[in-house]
Amino acid sequence: MKKNSLIIMIVLFASFAVSSIKAQEVAGTWKGALDVQGSQMEMIFNVEEKDGTLSATLDIPAQGASGLPMDSTIFENNQLTIVFAKAGIKYIGTLKDKKMEGTFYQGPAELPLTLEKSKKTIPGNPKLVTSDMELEKLAKEDKANYRYTVEDYFARPKASTFRFSPDGSYMSYREKDENKKNHIYVKNLNSGEVTRVIEEKEELVRGYGWANNNRLVYVMDKGGNENYHLFAVHLDGTNQKELTPFDGVQVSILEGLKEDENHMIISMNKNNPQIFEPYKINIESGELKQLFTNEDVANPIVGYSFDKDGELRAYGKVRDGVNIEMYYAAEPGDFKLLKQLNWKDNFSILEFNYATEDKHDAYVVSNLDSDKAEIYLYNLKEDKIIKKLFSNDKYDVSGLGTSRNRGYELDYFSFEGEKNQIVPVSSYYKKLHKNITKEFPQYSYSIADVTDDESKYLVFLQSDKLYGAYYSYNAKTEKFDLLFNLMPQLKEEDMSEMKPISFKSRDGLTIHGYITLPKAALQGQKVPLIVNPHGGPQGIRDSWGFNPEAQLFASRGYATLHVNFRISGGYGRKFLESGFKQIGRKAMDDVEDGLQYVIEQGWIDKDKVAIYGGSHGGYAVLRGLTKTPDLYACGVDYVGVSNLFTFMKTIPPYWKPYLKIIKEIWYDEDIAEEKAIMEEVSPVYQIDKIKKPLMVVQGANDPRVNIDESDQIVSALRAKGMDVPYMVRYDEGHGFGKEDNRVAMYKAMMGFYAKHLNQQEIKQPIKN
Repeated sequence: MKKNSLIIMIVLFASFAVSSIKAQEVAGTWKGALDVQGSQMEMIFNVEEKDGTLSATLDIPAQGASGLPMDSTIFENNQLTIVFAKAGIKYIGTLKDKKMEGTFYQGPAELPLTLEKSKKTIPGNPKLVTSDMELEKLAKEDKANYRYTVEDYFARPKASTFRFSPDGSYMSYREKDENKKNHIYVKNLNSGEVTRVIEEKEELVRGYGWANNNRLVYVMDKGGNENYHLFAVHLDGTNQKELTPFDGVQVSILEGLKEDENHMIISMNKNNPQIFEPYKINIESGELKQLFTNEDVANPIVGYSFDKDGELRAYGKVRDGVNIEMYYAAEPGDFKLLKQLNWKDNFSILEFNYATEDKHDAYVVSNLDSDKAEIYLYNLKEDKIIKKLFSNDKYDVSGLGTSRNRGYELDYFSFEGEKNQIVPVSSYYKKLHKNITKEFPQYSYSIADVTDDESKYLVFLQSDKLYGAYYSYNAKTEKFDLLFNLMPQLKEEDMSEMKPISFKSRDGLTIHGYITLPKAALQGQKVPLIVNPHGGPQGIRDSWGFNPEAQLFASRGYATLHVNFRISGGYGRKFLESGFKQIGRKAMDDVEDGLQYVIEQGWIDKDKVAIYGGSHGGYAVLRGLTKTPDLYACGVDYVGVSNLFTFMKTIPPYWKPYLKIIKEIWYDEDIAEEKAIMEEVSPVYQIDKIKKPLMVVQGANDPRVNIDESDQIVSALRAKGMDVPYMVRYDEGHGFGKEDNRVAMYKAMMGFYAKHLNQQEIKQPIKN
C-alpha cells in the first residue's frame, strides 16, 4: 500500500509540474492586431499564473480600455482559450513557435488574430521623456527671489473639505500629513475626540462624503485612469469595505437616498464598458441589486432620474447617435415616450417637487422655448409647463435649492454671469442670504454643508483674491465663526484682481472673459501675457474667482487672459452652437481677438505673449502655434490633443455612444470637406509652422487624451531639431492630482516662461 501510494503521489506531482510549466509558458503579455475594416486595432492580453491557475486581463488602447478582467483563461493541449462573457468576447489560439495563432470572436464576428509574446510596457514612448534632472535645471531659469513660492499656490491646504454628519454630531475633514497624504478625520463635536477614518496611501482619495450618521463613502481610481471604485467606512474607522471591487469599471453616485440610509443608487459600466446601468447598493455589505438594464448598445440610455425614495422615474435614451428620447413613468415601471429631442436641446429634471401633492410635478431646466436655459415648474405626466419660475436675458440659469427640513420649500435660484449669483426665494433663505452678504459683502459664498435640522451651516467664502475660507454659522444665534482659512499664507492684499472684460469678435459676436493683471501693469508698465484657453471646449467656461495659476503668474509679473470663446457654456444656445465645427478655427479667432483687445488697452507687451492650456486648452496651444505662429513667443501644452484623427480613435469606451455627437461638435472624417479641415486644424500635420519654443506635459494614464497625442507632437518636433521639454508622470491621468507632480510642473513651467519671455526684465513682480 505504501509503495502504491508513493507512485500515485509521484504521478500527481508530475502532472501538476507539467501543468504548472505549461501555465508558466503561456503567462506574460501577448500582443496582436485585429484588422477591422482596414484599420489595425491592437489587442493586448496580459496572462498571469498563480499556483497553476491562469487569469487574464485585456487592453484595447484604441478604445482607452485597460485591465479588463476576463471571466476564464484556460490553457490545455497547447490551446489557449480566453472568455469575456459580459462583452461577448472569446479568443482561441494555438501556441506555435512562441506565437499564438487563433481566432477572435465577438458576437457573430470571427477575425483572425495572431499574438506574439512581448514585455509589458509602460504607456507611451519613455525615450521621449525629459529627465527630472533636466526639468529641475529648467525650473532654475526662474532665478528671482519672490515673496511667494510655487508651493504657496499649489501645495494642498493643511486641512480642507469640511463636512457635517447629517445630525451635526460630528465633523469630517481632510488633513495633510508630513508625507503630503490627505487623510480623512472625524471630530466628535461634543467631546472633541478626533479619529482618522480614511488613510490615503498610494492612490488619491478623489472624493468623500457622509452616507448617513454612522458611515462615510469615498472613491478612488488607479493612477488617474478614472475607473472610480466606491468604498465605505464607519465613522470610527472600522468596517472599511470596497463596495465595487470591479477592475476596468467606473462608478458614480446617482442618488444618496436620505430616506433609506443603508443604501444608495450608483451607476456602473460593469456589464459593458460602453454603457452605464443603475444599481442599488448596500453601503454596509456591498450587496448589489441591478435596477434597470441598458442592453441596446446602439441606442443606449445615457441618463437616469430617480426620486428621493429610489424609484426610477425617467431616463434619456440616445437614438441614432444624435437624438434623445426622454421616457417617463407615470406609473411605476411603465415608461412611455415623453419627448423626442435633438441632442442640442436641453430639457432636464433638476429635482422632483416634493412640496406638492401631485408627484408628477418637477423643476426642469429647458431651452426648448428660448435661447437661454430657463427653469420651469413642469407636470411630467401631462407634458406641460405649469409656470416659468426663473430666467435671465443674458445667461443660462440652472441652479436651485430646496429645503428637506421645511417640507421641500423652494429656497433660491442661482446662475453664473460675470460672477456667481444667488437669488433668494423663500423668506427663510432671504434672511440667511442677507446675514451672509452683510457679514461678508466682498466675497462670493456657497453653502458647503448644512445639518438635516438646518441648525448648523458651513459657509464657504471665496473671491478673486481669497483662495477660500470656511465659516461655521449657528442659525439660532446667527453667529459666524472662522473655521479654517485654506491658504492663510497668501495675503489678499498681495493678490491681483480678476477683472471681467467683454469685446467684439471679428465677425460681430460679443465675447466675455477675464484679465488678471500684475501690479506692474496697474502702474503703467506693459507686461508679458499668458493666454489661457479653457478645456472642454463645449459647454465649459472660465469663471470669476481665485485662480491659483493666474495668481502665480501675476506674482512673477505676467498677466493672464481667459476668453469664453464661442462654444463656451452659460451664454445661451446660439452662442454655444456658433462654435460647433469651429474648434481650431473661429473659436481660436475669438482667443486671438481677445488678445488684440487687451493689447489695445495698453496693458500688454505684444512681443511677450505665451499661450498655455490643458485638455482642449492644450490643443489650443498647439493650434495657436501653428495657426498664428508669429503671435506667441512660446507655449505650454498640458494633456492636449495634437491629432484629431487619433483623438477620435482613442476616446474611452464609455464615450463611444456619444461619438456621433462628438463628430457634430468637432468634425467628421467621413465627410471629405471636414476631413480636410481636420488635417488643417490638427497640429501634428502642421509641424513645419511651429517656430516657437514648446513645453509638453502629460499624464501617462490619461483615458481622455491618450499619451500618444503628446508623444506624436514631441517626436515630430524633435525630428525637426527642436528642444521640447516633455514632462510625463506615470501615476497621473487627465491632469495632475498629486501635490509633488503639480508643484514640479509649475516650477518647470515658470522656468520655461522665464527663459522664453525674458521675465527678468519686469521691474516689479512681487518680491521680498
